[in-house]
Amino acid sequence: MSLPDYSLEAAALRSGAQFVAGVDEVGRGPLAGPVTAAAVILDAACIPEGLNDSKKLTAKRREALAALLMAGCDWAVGHASVEEIDRLNILRASHLAMCRAIAGLRRRPCLVLVDGNMLPRELDLPGQAVVGGDGRCLSIAAASILAKLLRDRIMVDLAQQHPGYGWEANAGYATAAHRRALLDLGATPHHRRSFAPVHNILCKEETASC
Repeated sequence: MSLPDYSLEAAALRSGAQFVAGVDEVGRGPLAGPVTAAAVILDAACIPEGLNDSKKLTAKRREALAALLMAGCDWAVGHASVEEIDRLNILRASHLAMCRAIAGLRRRPCLVLVDGNMLPRELDLPGQAVVGGDGRCLSIAAASILAKLLRDRIMVDLAQQHPGYGWEANAGYATAAHRRALLDLGATPHHRRSFAPVHNILCKEETASC
């Protein structure tokens, strides 16, 4: 199994870049909650061992790596709200969250490595889209870890405010239990109205009330 490496960052630094940021988002698929992005500029002299795509790490390992990243690198997180997701669409909202994360960095990157096949059209910095970047590029892997950790924490907090949907375990994704809770309890203000399962339930509620 191949692991992410520092080759893209190293090539940019050799070409004259001073700071290279990796960017990734988490939360495109859920029915509820924000979409969250993180941007990370690693310190090449002290990169934590074991960085990988957040989906390939245990929760305990993500927590440990996130603590090291937060203490030892320039990082920032950005969110796009449910209202922005419904207004813009999930792709544009994801890109908005990415741009907010990049803007929150202490240092302005010379190059931004973005997970996926498309750069945010609002990006005002040189960028490179990296397909499968969270499994190829250490900076993007680091961003994936922070984005997932911090979004999961948001969903745990929201679960306490809106019990019954299982967000503390499913992070808002469309699990069978979450779908059943939507049918039984209805939609909350944190559900994405533009997503079909939520939209369909709201339509049924409106029809039933007529």
